Amino acid sequence: MRREAADEGGRAELMRAALAGDANAYRRLLEALTPVLRAAAARGLARAGLGSADVEDVVQETLLALHLKRHTWDPTRPLMPWVATIARHKLVDGLRRRGRRSEVPVEDFHEILAAPAEPDPTEARDVDRMLGRLAPRQRDIVRSITVEDRSIAATADRLGMSEGAVRVALHRGLKALAALSGSMA
Repeated sequence: MRREAADEGGRAELMRAALAGDANAYRRLLEALTPVLRAAAARGLARAGLGSADVEDVVQETLLALHLKRHTWDPTRPLMPWVATIARHKLVDGLRRRGRRSEVPVEDFHEILAAPAEPDPTEARDVDRMLGRLAPRQRDIVRSITVEDRSIAATADRLGMSEGAVRVALHRGLKALAALSGSMA
């Protein structure tokens, strides 16, 4: 118990000095907190039934949050409950972001996920129908880049346009297609 109180007092003094502008004290504080945060993150992830793969991410996010929120710590209060609260929130954020997902190797589904050998003829008809609603120049640019998989440079050369003009026309064509597909829904 005495060691924990000494650690708390020492860390709080380092934080006070860091808030006063002592960069060396701030570095020592972060070095002292890192193993504590790492252990807490590992325990929290283990309680959630997860391995230790995300421990360092949680630690780094916690250290960043401590840095960004250091001005909110009240120097008259104990430091570690404030640190623990931020660490707990970052652990929860990490768990939420990770979600409840299972990781299954894709190789097991090679036959199921394989692309069909023949293209779907209805898909080509739909593409032609949608592109047919664009102005001729836009249609040519969108088809060249998105359907025929040509580069912007090759399309620009073929049409005698600058690459910037092709990018603008492509953007406008895709925007028009999005508006057209939205009006069809």
